[in-house]
Amino acid sequence: MPTLAIHNPATGALIAELSADDAASVAAKTRAARAAQPAWRATPPSERRACIERFAASVGAEIETLAATLTSEMGKPVAQARNELKGLLGRIEFFLSAWPACVADETVFDEGGMSEVISHDPLGVVANISAWNYPYFVGGNVFVPALLTGNAVVYKPSEHATLTGQHIARLLHAAGVPTDVFTCLVGAGAVGRALLDQKVDGVFFTGSHATGVAIAQAVAPRLVKLQLELGGKDPSYVCDDANPVTAAGSLADGAMYNTGQSCCSVERIYVHEAIHDAFVDAFLKEVAGFKVGDPMDGVTYIGAITRAPQLEVLEAQVADAVARGAKLHCGGHRLPGPGNWFAPTVLTHVDHTMELMREESFGPVIGIQKVSSDAQALALMNDTRYGLTAGVYTPDEARARTLLAQVNSGSVYWNCCDRVSPRLPWSGYGDSGVGLTLSTYGIQTFTRPKAWHLRRG
Repeated sequence: MPTLAIHNPATGALIAELSADDAASVAAKTRAARAAQPAWRATPPSERRACIERFAASVGAEIETLAATLTSEMGKPVAQARNELKGLLGRIEFFLSAWPACVADETVFDEGGMSEVISHDPLGVVANISAWNYPYFVGGNVFVPALLTGNAVVYKPSEHATLTGQHIARLLHAAGVPTDVFTCLVGAGAVGRALLDQKVDGVFFTGSHATGVAIAQAVAPRLVKLQLELGGKDPSYVCDDANPVTAAGSLADGAMYNTGQSCCSVERIYVHEAIHDAFVDAFLKEVAGFKVGDPMDGVTYIGAITRAPQLEVLEAQVADAVARGAKLHCGGHRLPGPGNWFAPTVLTHVDHTMELMREESFGPVIGIQKVSSDAQALALMNDTRYGLTAGVYTPDEARARTLLAQVNSGSVYWNCCDRVSPRLPWSGYGDSGVGLTLSTYGIQTFTRPKAWHLRRG
């Protein structure tokens, strides 16, 4: 029987060892989901709603337990884990309010005895291969609207958030969602690959670009619905008329929150030369105030790096940047002790010859580049294979709108960053993925529109 060992990334200690799935159990659970889905689809919408409402109430009642589990297995500071759980409740509220209109039948033509109507059928069985960095957000963006619209979900949490995945399954089942309608798998990459071999009607993945490409290649011959939420190298530009202190405070948080382990973390900052030095001074003061320490401490801001191999990536990016002329102001190294720790790191005198400014860091590391004009900033912001988010800081709304309209990003920000709203679609350009979640579009994505041609008489 395969097993999955779960370690605390902050200490290296073994938390749990779980019985894992194998190819046979993945196949059996997917078949069970297929068999259970028609009855769930036929369940009155009011009952499906009630299940999700009870799930949300249970999450709210168990925030402390759920936050502690999340912190222990992926290293997120516990205050930020609580924030994620509270944010999930807001997303569920949006899904519950918007879902009925999204799936209601729509008559688009009715004339001369002919009616044309659009209805929405559920996809069927949805495979959800989810992420560890925001398991409640990323998972909830899929399984909540998928369940509301009548789908069964086979949920494969990251091996770095499996205990959290089991909590999600436990609370959904207790809320009335049948066990075969929402199934949680246990295991690492081999279990995800086994899930891709099953007869499913949609694959929803959040993770790295390399894994996303492999998933796309695996399912392409079967022509199932595929959505890939992949990485980003998210830029922000601070204009010459921006307040350097205010912008620095916002962007330092955008770069370092969740220990920089967010697909929408600020990963590149461009600052107009007129305020560059003042911005860097303010940014360094802000970062110096971030407390690094025990993730279970409510005042900790910088936690552990979830995946140990990422430490080598961060070290390599810093070494490459310094070798090419970057100035290291703070950090740039692992921190001593057990667990996976990397010091908050800020570099200037960076450019696009450096990996730091081109490839995902996914850690508390940021490069700040001086620019001489809006045109230069815009060219650098678009000089990337990614296109998830981008921001501009300026008091001039027209200037911000002009710049952001030309940036190739799924989400754009004026005087803010690292923000996700359930009311807006979450999507990307280029290697940041295909498809979307959130918003009304992110509810309808779990359905198949059906065209009805109805002639009376």
